[in-house]
Formats: sequence, structure tokens, C-alpha cells
Amino acid sequence: MSDNSTDAVPWWTPDPTSGVGTGDNAWQLTAATLVGMQSVPGLMCLYAGIMKKKWAVNSAFMALYGFSASLICWVLWAYDASFGKEMLPFVGVPNNVLGIGTMLKQSYLPSVGLGQQFPLSTMVYFQFVFCAITVVILAGAFLGRMNFYAWLIFVPLWVTLSYTVGAYSLWGGGFLFKLGTIDYSGGYVIHVSSGTAGFVGSYWIGPRLVKDREDMRPNNVIAVLIGAGILWLGWNGFNGGDPYTASADAGVAVLNTNLCTAVSLLTWTLCDTLYFKKPSVIGAVQGMITGLVAITPAAGVVAGWGAILLGLGSGSIPWLTMNVLAKKSPWFERTFDDTLGVTHTHMIAGFIGGFGTGLWATKEGCAAFGLTNPGGAVAGNGMQLGYQLAGSCFVIGWNMVWTSLIMLFIKYVLRIPLRMSEEQLLLGDDAVHGEAAYVFGPCEAHDPESGYIQGEMLRSAPDEPGDQELHVGGAQTGGKTAPAAEEGEKPAKNGESSH
Repeated sequence: MSDNSTDAVPWWTPDPTSGVGTGDNAWQLTAATLVGMQSVPGLMCLYAGIMKKKWAVNSAFMALYGFSASLICWVLWAYDASFGKEMLPFVGVPNNVLGIGTMLKQSYLPSVGLGQQFPLSTMVYFQFVFCAITVVILAGAFLGRMNFYAWLIFVPLWVTLSYTVGAYSLWGGGFLFKLGTIDYSGGYVIHVSSGTAGFVGSYWIGPRLVKDREDMRPNNVIAVLIGAGILWLGWNGFNGGDPYTASADAGVAVLNTNLCTAVSLLTWTLCDTLYFKKPSVIGAVQGMITGLVAITPAAGVVAGWGAILLGLGSGSIPWLTMNVLAKKSPWFERTFDDTLGVTHTHMIAGFIGGFGTGLWATKEGCAAFGLTNPGGAVAGNGMQLGYQLAGSCFVIGWNMVWTSLIMLFIKYVLRIPLRMSEEQLLLGDDAVHGEAAYVFGPCEAHDPESGYIQGEMLRSAPDEPGDQELHVGGAQTGGKTAPAAEEGEKPAKNGESSH
């Protein structure tokens, strides 16, 4: 045997002195899978159930595409731009992570100077599912009217120009990390960024149809609850995986996550009951989400009472902004038509969580997470509030600018409409994808009483040139009122004469 044989021993060989083989890799892959399931199928189910039937397929497909496209961007350039060597104070040098040597080597964050006891491939996948869920979350603001082809372009551009900057600045060793801003698991990187992008993007895309805005009843509450359940328990991996070890701090993060979420859900439900006189299942889900979001930047660095206080804030303040303040301005609701209220449930809740971290972070929690911060304002470190505000302001400002530029680029340079055509808005899934969610029954756009055939847009014969009109779901657009078809006469299809 060669004398150099010991040099060939892989770094991952179990060694009690180095910590290799302690189970960190198994937990990290498990946590990553839990987070991935929050998007697929979690948010896919939630979106498909909470929207009207005619948008179920499109809504779930937007989430599925966002998840898939994010991974391609991530491994080709976005991971290293988020966690690689510094190029600028807010972004790393983009590069791919596809080589087998790169995949097998020990994970190390060069700008942070921190190594992990698992391979880089595990870290790449773990961080990918966070990137993907950010995209899937912001899609919730665009549901029910964004042109699917515009969405195809938007996702890779936004991942490249927006997500990577927030991730590097706060997690990858960028200027906010060095400043001392705490974002334990993505309150800023994921939730404030997605909420801001959803808010700004909804302005550029434009509103949904009036009837869709006025009637927002979900088509399947049970599907919503299934998706919500996957989302809640998946958050154990979301926050429990961020210490990068199977550590005591991971346990603290998981317990605090569930505690804050439960308090937030109950607080939101109480607000619904007092204001609307009825407890709402959808409202409870919203409160659950705001609790999950608010604890995210604080999960492992606050005590249990801090998690409870965050739950009280996340269950009440976003409820107020969504159900009272926003409703006072029809202009605001129409101009910023955020379909699922991502602005409230993610941007505002994420801001609350970040600010609460600045208040209630503990010195012991920070030390357990590997931070040198001496806690938050309550622990005597009032400067932490300033660091937290700096982080939120940067993420909000960056996303407002770059989301707007991306939308304008798609619309005016690529000349791809951001909003669906009126025909597609009226028909829904069948016009966009040629598919319907519930084949055993009609969706709103396929009502047999509406006078047209499922899967086909029907036009009446024009009385005069240019007077053609489209009949969709009992509504009509353009032209003059056409005479009713005689008994036994088939309606015309796609401009075909009925005479």
C-alpha cells in the first residue's frame, strides 16, 4: 500500500474530532426536502384551492414553473452569486456548481469564512428551495391575470437581479451581514423581498377583472387547508435547518416557529370573530402564514416569550392593514391588486418579524447561532433596531426598483404583454392552457348554461364588418347584440359564419 494512501481519505469520513458524521448532512437534506414540499405541493395546493375554479390550473402551474426555473438559474449562476466569493458588497461572483468535484467538496461560505459538515451539493440544494419558495410566494400577488409568457421571463430575471442580492447581502457575507443585521432564516431575504415584489409587480401588471375581484370565494377550502398544513410543518425545516447543524439552536428555532404561528393564527381568528362576527378558515390560514413569516428572522435568537409577542403582532397588524386600512381606499385596491394579499402576509409580517428581532433577540440565542451580536434592544443593544431597519429598507428599495425595471423590460423591450388578454381573463384556464382543474364538472367559464362549448371560444356572426363579439361565460365583449340562434342552430366558432 502506498505511503500516501491516507491522503486519499475523503473529507466526509466519520471523525469524532471534526464533527463529520454527526448527522448534519441527514438533517440538512431532510430540512431541505421539507422546505421544497412547502412549494411543491404545498403552495400549489393552496393556490389551486383558494382561487376560483377557472384559475386553479394556471395558479398551480405558475408555482410549479417558478420552482423548476429557479433551480436551473440556481445551479448555473445564482448560487455562487448569493454565497460565493465577493464581487461587490452586495453580490458574489456568478458561477456554476455542476462539476462533480464541486458537488463533493465540503461546503464552505468564502465571504463568511464558515464551513459546514456536509457537502456543497447539500448546501446548494438547501439554499435553492429557499430561492424557489420566494418566487412561488410572490406569484401569489399576480394570480388570475398575469400573462404566463411574461411569467416565464420574469422568474429567471428576478432570481438573477433581485434574490441573489438580498441573499448575498444578508447571508452570504455581504455588507448587511457585516453591519450586523440579523435575518435568521429569511424574513428579509424571502418575505420582505417577495412581498415588495408582489406589491410593485401588481401595479405594473394591472388589476384582475372586476367580477374576479368582487367574488374571491375559494373553490376548494379543503385543498387550501391541505396546502396550509404542508406549509406549517414544512417550516420546521425552513427555520430548523438554518443553523446548518443538528444543534440545540435548531430545536429552539422549531419550537419558537410553532409557538409564534399558533398565537398568530388564534389572534387573527379572534380579530375576524370580533370584526366580521364569524371565524374564518381562510382568515385562520392567513394568520398562520403571518406567524410563520414573522418568526422567520428571529426563530433561533429569541426566547419563547419573544415568539409569543411576535405572534400577537403578526396576527393583528397585517389583519388590520389587509381587512381595514386597504379596504378604505378602492383606488389603492384597484391600483395595487395583490391577489392573495402577499403585501400584508409577507412584506408587512416580515418587517414586523425583523423589527421584533431587533427588540427581543437574546445574547444567548445569538451566540448559539454563531453570531457576535449582544442581543436586541431589550437586552441592552439598542443599535440592533437600527441594523434591522437598514436591512428592511435596503431590501424594500432594491426590490421596488428592480421589479419595476424587469416588468418594464418585458413589456416595452421584449414586447410581451404583462396582463392576459380580455378573452383569457374571461375564460381562465381553458384559454391559457387548454385544460380545466375539475374534469368531472364545469368551472365558471364552462357553465353549460352560458351557451358555448367547453374548450372553445365562440363568436357570433357579425352583422357588419368589425361588429364581431365574443361570448364568454354569459358575458359579451365588443360589437352589437347578436340575435339569438334559431332552435337547433349551432353557434359559430372563431369567426365562422353561422348562416
